[in-house]
Amino acid sequence: MKPWTNQLDNRNYLSPVGFKFTITKVPTADFFSNSASIPGINLGFAAQPTYLKDLPVPGDKLSYADFTLRFFVDENLSNYLEVHNWLRALGYPESVQEFIDLKAKDPYNPDINAKNPLNEYSDGSLFIYNSNFNEIARIDFNDLFPVSLSTINFDATAQDINYVTAEVTFKYAIYNIVVL
Repeated sequence: MKPWTNQLDNRNYLSPVGFKFTITKVPTADFFSNSASIPGINLGFAAQPTYLKDLPVPGDKLSYADFTLRFFVDENLSNYLEVHNWLRALGYPESVQEFIDLKAKDPYNPDINAKNPLNEYSDGSLFIYNSNFNEIARIDFNDLFPVSLSTINFDATAQDINYVTAEVTFKYAIYNIVVL
């Protein structure tokens, strides 16, 4: 085997602007997202005792970091309110109607199955693009639900118009990386 046969074919670096996030339950946030990260993943471990030194051995449970998405808020607050209302219905609805609205058939995902009868979860995908903006991978998140939504700050003294962004943090069951 020749030593140069294992060389890299593509020396381009992954661009931090080549991504798009879609979520079934909150479609208006799809096109305005401006920051996302592939969450970290950790494997627990156990210490196997020996008479000289404890040895680490792989554990049996994975721990996934939260998924955080920053997005531009549209001028009608539509995308912000969709996440806000989802959170309220999950947490502490002010009225029974908020809970009923959560449980109602999702117009974007009418196939509510036995696994998600309350319509509290949604699936989402983070699409990764190469330097030519061709899709190279997709990270599929299963059973997403929001756990926090950032504040919106207004400032009439700002020199330039910096459009409002918000940040939402999701918990999820698992994610899978699909290389395309």
